[in-house]
Amino acid sequence: MNDTNAARAVTETAPADSYKVVPGDPGGGILILCDHATRRMPQEYRDLGMPSAELERHIAYDIGAGALSEELAERLDAPVVLTQFSRLLIDPNRGEDDPTLVMRISDGAVVPGNARITPDERERRLERFYRPYHRKVSETIDQMIEAGRPPVIFSVHSFTPDWKGTRRPWHAGILWDKDPRLPLPLLEALRGEHGLRIGDNEPYTGALAGDTLYRHGTLRGLAHALVEVRNDLISTASGIAEWAERLEALLRPLLANEELYEIRHYGSHADAQA
Repeated sequence: MNDTNAARAVTETAPADSYKVVPGDPGGGILILCDHATRRMPQEYRDLGMPSAELERHIAYDIGAGALSEELAERLDAPVVLTQFSRLLIDPNRGEDDPTLVMRISDGAVVPGNARITPDERERRLERFYRPYHRKVSETIDQMIEAGRPPVIFSVHSFTPDWKGTRRPWHAGILWDKDPRLPLPLLEALRGEHGLRIGDNEPYTGALAGDTLYRHGTLRGLAHALVEVRNDLISTASGIAEWAERLEALLRPLLANEELYEIRHYGSHADAQA
């Protein structure tokens, strides 16, 4: 194992199993995040009363996104922060006041352990899972700024090919709000790849008040973008490697743009909708 790989092997996991950090070059200019990296739940939650087959679905985590995040981070020698809990417990990519923070029904599946969640239990999950993850993201950003320059934030997600009986046509999508510095050139680069259909704020919008990139990108004036990869394309090791290689090749030249490392406040479409 070379020195770089040895350094990356030293991971940090929170005592409450909220997050995992795999370190990279703090001065390298990019921080990778994965909000829905795993379907893991502590044993005392008893899978929230759900059949094990449901926990294999996209409702529990973003299939392939965790492995893709780590492989891309290794290729770029970038720090990566990943959640270590299922989104069914609490969704870190929502604001604390979002009504979908704890889902009672997800894509037709009832979540018994969330059906009668009390305010006290909601607060326990915020303190045990949600808040430590966001504190670690903030802390990592601060460390990277101290190391030399504000980082670009790149968030990795995946989406299900079919939603409520409708086939989604995209291979991937780039989600963004008002800051165009990274998403527009990345969209152009991805659309230049032969055979790919790439969504612009599809299959979701990138303007959501309180979500991870709003909180750590928009409010802090950091360049950012979110990639959504169709999960059947990254459900195998070969698919993950293919997309990690593709994203590395497209991101490297874009990261040479020094404008990405300037703090700029563009605001948010979500604020206008509030």
